[in-house]
Amino acid sequence: MKLSNPSTGFRSGFVAVIGRPNAGKSTLLNQLLGQKVLIMSDKPQTTRNKIQCIFTEERGQIIFLDTPGIHKPKHKLGEFMVDSAMNALREVDLVLYIVDGAAEFGGGEEYIINTLKQVKTPCILVLNKIDLLKKEQILKLIQQYSKLADFLAIVPLSAKTGENKEELLNVIFKQLPVGPMYYPEDEVTDQPERFIMAELIREKVLQLTRDEVPHSIAVVVETVEEKATLVKVRANIIVERDSQKGIIIGQGGKLLKEIGSLARHDIETLMGSKVYLELWVKVKKDWRNRAVNLRELGYSDRD
Repeated sequence: MKLSNPSTGFRSGFVAVIGRPNAGKSTLLNQLLGQKVLIMSDKPQTTRNKIQCIFTEERGQIIFLDTPGIHKPKHKLGEFMVDSAMNALREVDLVLYIVDGAAEFGGGEEYIINTLKQVKTPCILVLNKIDLLKKEQILKLIQQYSKLADFLAIVPLSAKTGENKEELLNVIFKQLPVGPMYYPEDEVTDQPERFIMAELIREKVLQLTRDEVPHSIAVVVETVEEKATLVKVRANIIVERDSQKGIIIGQGGKLLKEIGSLARHDIETLMGSKVYLELWVKVKKDWRNRAVNLRELGYSDRD
């Protein structure tokens, strides 16, 4: 695909992706992009930063803003996550509201819908996880949600399998204005390699640790040294308590080795090179409630 001189009909714009934690936002964006850019987990509130992902094809370019799940915050990190999601609604051409179609409708969805009614940005409702539903259930959900707000369109799909993703892209492109190519056609995210490396490591911690650990961790890539045939990466996994440090390291360092092995594989795919990954676990007491720690770890209210 060569799009260095897009046609006069080339469409482009910015699309915010919002929804309850664990609705499948990151899974959907990875599916649309065709590669892993965003970390995925079965635990809620996986995404913490507003991350731009870029989808480019002959019709145009969509810049997705993957936002943290909207939820009631319990600490300063949670407040940052929710503020980031809400600010995105005012910065874009279009909003994608992702709903877990297999989950019961509750106060969380009601809160988001009421919030959407207060902004002028047009919104497409995406009913995710239709691979888990029968046709009658899908039709019932469409009828239910169509009565709750004036959605531009309601698109049922499966982020996991990719079913109906082309229909979603069709609906998005029809709504975007004719515009320029904001990013090079081969670019899929505006985030630096170090950020993606840190997220891939954090994903493995989320997958392998117990419930009391995941949202108490952050990952910082300290150094990246690129040599002819090897990339050396040193990273710190930050936790809040000594007990969490012990859990992540595991008996005889077994769990930390497993985290490193899985993360190294993904980083090698990212870098296209062999990787030597060195991981350390450090304790920063109550870092999620300390503004100075949040800034140090990349969580700031400044974009």
